Amino acid sequence: MSQSAAGAAARGPGRAPADQMAVRRANLVRVLGEVRSAGPLSRAAVARHTGLTRATVSSLVAELIERGLLRETDFQQDGSVGRPGRRLEIDGRAVAALGLEVNSRYLAAWSTDLAGGTRQERRLVHDATREGPERTIRALAGIAAELLDEARAAGAHTAGVGVAVPGPVDAADGSVRAAPNLGWRDVPVARLLRDLLGLPAEVPVVVDNEANLAALAERGRAGSRAADLVYVTGEAGIGAGIVADGGLLRGAGGFSGELGHLQVDPAGERCACGRTGCLETKVGLTAAIRTAAPDLAADGPGGAGALDPKELAAELLRRATEGDPRALGGLDEIGRWLGIGLAIPVNLLNPEVIVLGGYFATVAPYLLPAAMRELRERAVAGDPAVARVTGSALGFTAAVRGAAGVVVEEVFADPARLMPPAAGAAVPGPQG
Repeated sequence: MSQSAAGAAARGPGRAPADQMAVRRANLVRVLGEVRSAGPLSRAAVARHTGLTRATVSSLVAELIERGLLRETDFQQDGSVGRPGRRLEIDGRAVAALGLEVNSRYLAAWSTDLAGGTRQERRLVHDATREGPERTIRALAGIAAELLDEARAAGAHTAGVGVAVPGPVDAADGSVRAAPNLGWRDVPVARLLRDLLGLPAEVPVVVDNEANLAALAERGRAGSRAADLVYVTGEAGIGAGIVADGGLLRGAGGFSGELGHLQVDPAGERCACGRTGCLETKVGLTAAIRTAAPDLAADGPGGAGALDPKELAAELLRRATEGDPRALGGLDEIGRWLGIGLAIPVNLLNPEVIVLGGYFATVAPYLLPAAMRELRERAVAGDPAVARVTGSALGFTAAVRGAAGVVVEEVFADPARLMPPAAGAAVPGPQG
């Protein structure tokens, strides 16, 4: 037996092709990632940056174009001699990612292409606490089906569905373990959605905590790639998404970030979680309305229960901007408690930046002075340890964008899992 034959036998049947497939998949990721980070680029430039041969790059590029992930644009002169080459850029028009969000007061959906452009979005006022899990998931599936149909009609394949929920999640099976503000426990969100939408097995449904997904969305946007970041939600519930050393910090069971349910006032009010004096009872949106705009606290027409949290946040901002004494005093008091709460992750994690989401972002100018005073007093290591605190640029859309973003990242991590468009299928035009 020859040496090469003996080597093949030692590897076992099918081993060499499997190795070759693994190498090719890795190289697809390299080429796609290079164009994503440094594009538009010519094939020759991709070859130089990746160290792959031009022939290999041409083969990989052809496959990525066939899968609808790259497209050729204008010509670019690569050096002083030779023919100019066509430049490559991320296409993604034929691939969509769908993000969904369940909130105690609303449902949201956001569809994106791989280049980050918004395809479609929906938002529906919905009391998930009153409606319960079954009716809420059915309503969520209804708006998801609209966006899936719109993507399909435009010739785009939806690569996956991400779902943001306000509570600890078992990421392995996509179940909500406990969501105090919803009154949900052990709800199989992924399975229910998959069944209602009739999704095939190859389309993943990823469920995660809203704060985790919002943290990923904040970190992923241009200019905010801090290696150590804490995102704090500002809605009916308060949670924290923690990015440590560039990665999401989930904890041993995936249940990290329950900042809103840490006790800050032992003599305080009873929380939805059953405990007393949680941070959420001091700075959650319900507490903010009660403190800064008590006339909106009723559940009747025009009251807090009938309004979208975005509308409530806008009303708080309007009153504060117009100098309403109750609004200004209430927001200052909320800012003080917020600073007490923020001192916990500052002293425990020493983040580079803290991003305030939800209604916090809307009224940040009226919260931050008191919050920063309290935070500086409580930072054990003094001013050098005090994180930069800023309002989210994504506001109430951070979680649903993060949910879609998880699907996008999965495509870039394994582009070979996408099937090429069917022969003769139209490639959609650019989306707004």
